[in-house]
Amino acid sequence: MSRRFVDHPPEYYSRPDLNPYLRLHRSYGPPVILGGDAPGFRGDWSAAFGGRQAPLHVEIGSGNGFFLAGMAARRPDWNWLGLEIRFKRVVLCARKIDAAGVTNARIARYDVHQLDDLFTAGSIAGLYVNFPDPWSKKRNAKKRLLARRFAEWVARALRPGAVLRVKTDDPPNVDRICASLDGLPLTLAGRIDDVARDGLPWPAEDDIVTNYQSKFHKVGTPVFAVKIIRASTSPSLAAAPPEAISTLPAATAEAPPSTGPPSRR
Repeated sequence: MSRRFVDHPPEYYSRPDLNPYLRLHRSYGPPVILGGDAPGFRGDWSAAFGGRQAPLHVEIGSGNGFFLAGMAARRPDWNWLGLEIRFKRVVLCARKIDAAGVTNARIARYDVHQLDDLFTAGSIAGLYVNFPDPWSKKRNAKKRLLARRFAEWVARALRPGAVLRVKTDDPPNVDRICASLDGLPLTLAGRIDDVARDGLPWPAEDDIVTNYQSKFHKVGTPVFAVKIIRASTSPSLAAAPPEAISTLPAATAEAPPSTGPPSRR
């Protein structure tokens, strides 16, 4: 059985002062949710928003927070939760949220390969993945987010009628997630292979152009968009064990903050 994510204190690392964001993210306060605290909201994420009852929308891999803060401002009637693993990006997201002046957004530091730690079945009203790392090399296949195990978790976590929206510049990412839907209560409702040319499979006013997307548009790199809808309920999926989403070796979840390539947000 894979080990769950552990959010180590600064003292765990041999040289914690090499990364100033390690301590800063722990002392930042709201809207930051520490990794050790995040599982405590499982089943009642409204508590993370001061008891505010609203549909929960989740962005996986929030990067610098541009999309998260922007969508929270556009959709103030929803609760927005971002997930990031890197200390610096957690702080950048928090600063973006504060600068936007929104109170309906939070950013949690957590391993996105351990999502069943955080969400019960049917608890997410909307899910967003923007430019995840493709992990193109074969030896890194287990680190890829958009794969069958992720699709199985999506089918459990989304409530019926909820939507997963994916944007990426990586064609294999698109092909993998589209090929992962067989036998699941998930429907491919739209796929666009160049959003600059053909538009989005959802309303443009219901989206934020991220920094990566702007860069890709400027150099002519196609950006793909996929819309997937959660269909009817499935008790067998809801009953899946919490460790089912785990796809990383145990050591990966506990890697020091300086390891690993930069992500693509």
